[in-house]
Amino acid sequence: MFIPLHDANRLQHIKLQYMTLALMGINIAIYLLTTVPGSYEMAAAISFGFIPAVVNDIADLPPGFDLIPHQLSYVTYAFLHGNLMHLAGNMLFLWVFGDNVEDAMGHVRYLVFYILCAVGGAILHGLVIPESQMPLIGASGAIAGIVTAYLVLHPRVKIWVLAFGRIPLRIPAWFVLAGWIAWQFGMFFIGGDDEISWAAHIGGIVTGGILVWLLRRRDVPLLDRRIETPRSVAIDASLPAAAIEDTSAWRGPWSKG
Repeated sequence: MFIPLHDANRLQHIKLQYMTLALMGINIAIYLLTTVPGSYEMAAAISFGFIPAVVNDIADLPPGFDLIPHQLSYVTYAFLHGNLMHLAGNMLFLWVFGDNVEDAMGHVRYLVFYILCAVGGAILHGLVIPESQMPLIGASGAIAGIVTAYLVLHPRVKIWVLAFGRIPLRIPAWFVLAGWIAWQFGMFFIGGDDEISWAAHIGGIVTGGILVWLLRRRDVPLLDRRIETPRSVAIDASLPAAAIEDTSAWRGPWSKG
């Protein structure tokens, strides 16, 4: 639908998006560890992916694959990716939108937000197809939560995107991100590509939309309602001239004249 490229949205509260960079590094490292050797990709998906039938005690993992408590797969699945394009797409969204969400929440609460959005995606996926034995992998649930949080925080910021993968456009975030969210719901209800868990995306969207209200800093407004502190006090023009003290000649003892 679109590929995000860049947003001119400066950080206001943190110096660097440490947690976003760390999450990207972890996802990339895990992908390399499970994919480069060649034979570990499917084993990792079975052992650490989210499998509704296993979590719901409908099915058991094959011998040798039951490596972690099943409930942990609500989180671990979000750090696995099926191929390079799957990883690159999620990491690009995380890079463009994650820093400002981290800025609005702080490093620790942002990490909590990321994990809970991933959990929310897995929960809805498991509710929609509770007997599925297909592993769910990918950070899409968490990314969907970040996209939603960005929309709630900065709908008016203009972002550069590639529309339809080839047309560069600079458009308001509300237009492209609201459209992206609507697309997820539409594909879920019409039954889109079976290889994509639209339910996990929607679970992340709903979770992110709720948590951004709860986890943001108290001084961070929503919907781009900036809290501005005036740099100088304007003089009321209605005051008589004699009531305004003339300080133009006063330079202070430190002045060189």
